[in-house]
Amino acid sequence: MDFSTPEGLIRGRRASACLPSIGAAFYHEAATGPQWYNLRVSPVVPPPEWEAFLARNPQAHLLQTAAWGELKAQFGWSVERIRIGDSGAQILFRRLPLGWTLAYIPRGPVGNWLPGLLPQIDETCRRHRAFALVVEPDVNQDISMEQSLLQHGFRPSPHPIQPRRTLIVNLEGDENQILGRMHQKTRYNIRLASRKGVLVRSWDDLRGFGRLMRETAARDRFGAHADEYYETAYRLFKPAGMGELLVAELDGEPLAALMVFAQGARAWYLYGASTDRERNRMPTYLLQWEAIRWAMARGCTEYDLWGVPDAESEVLEAGFEGRGDGLWGVYRFKRGFGGSLRRSAGAWDRVYVRPLFRAYRLVARLSQGPGEQGIGG
Repeated sequence: MDFSTPEGLIRGRRASACLPSIGAAFYHEAATGPQWYNLRVSPVVPPPEWEAFLARNPQAHLLQTAAWGELKAQFGWSVERIRIGDSGAQILFRRLPLGWTLAYIPRGPVGNWLPGLLPQIDETCRRHRAFALVVEPDVNQDISMEQSLLQHGFRPSPHPIQPRRTLIVNLEGDENQILGRMHQKTRYNIRLASRKGVLVRSWDDLRGFGRLMRETAARDRFGAHADEYYETAYRLFKPAGMGELLVAELDGEPLAALMVFAQGARAWYLYGASTDRERNRMPTYLLQWEAIRWAMARGCTEYDLWGVPDAESEVLEAGFEGRGDGLWGVYRFKRGFGGSLRRSAGAWDRVYVRPLFRAYRLVARLSQGPGEQGIGG
């Protein structure tokens, strides 16, 4: 089976959801390039070996770490890691009815993976009976990358899983330099919170964090994970020094909390929550600043605020004061920390069984409400 060219992709009209094996749904035409499909799939890469591989690729994303794979494995996904030379991928598989799966590579693969790793990815997906693969490369939007993906049989997806656009705070320099790059009002709010008695510290009350997340989700109308999800993430990342749970308190009462993660030279703010109490003391600003300081202490040079509306900066600046829907509700807060706006390459689909893929996308559009996280969140 050769998927190195668009001609090698499955022809959906020849596939059937009733086929007993995904292999019977593949349609192969002779390729003009190398016969990549003759490569033998190597054994599964165990977590220690995978982490050693990531250590040689410090630019790899958090969502490609073994700990992240273990987190997803606890909540409905199966995980397989593959590697050829200096490229590799952690692939997640979500089991669906009738034995089919959906494959997903979040913020990967790692390294220069096209075209050499692609046949092994395809073979792994075949063994897991995947009807489609969704890839979200960890690169900024780039025409040459898009052309390469198109040439190798991928098509842009209209449904990104992770937020496509984000703000990245530059952590180079000392604390005064980083504060100096923030908006004046944000610096003021950070100092105001300190003056008004807000304290930030490490926290291990995962149930309390879960309650805060549910309260925030109900108020701001977005999807939240079950408490067990955050507890598992904490258990996996905290002991390895790759994660921390921070809480902002006033006289021992939690006002806001967040989970921050680090991998290599990058840090990510993924989950945050707050109450409606004492908001005039600006606890979320001091909390975010302490998370940035945590990242700096670990040698990180970038802090990813993880998700803003997918719009150009001119549109964002013109519209944020009048909108509160979706990610617009957090943009006003995040913009003050002085990050640079970046847009990723987005999600790309590689379809193996077209009728099943079309049905899945239809169900996904009907079932996913505003503010919910995608399949990889």
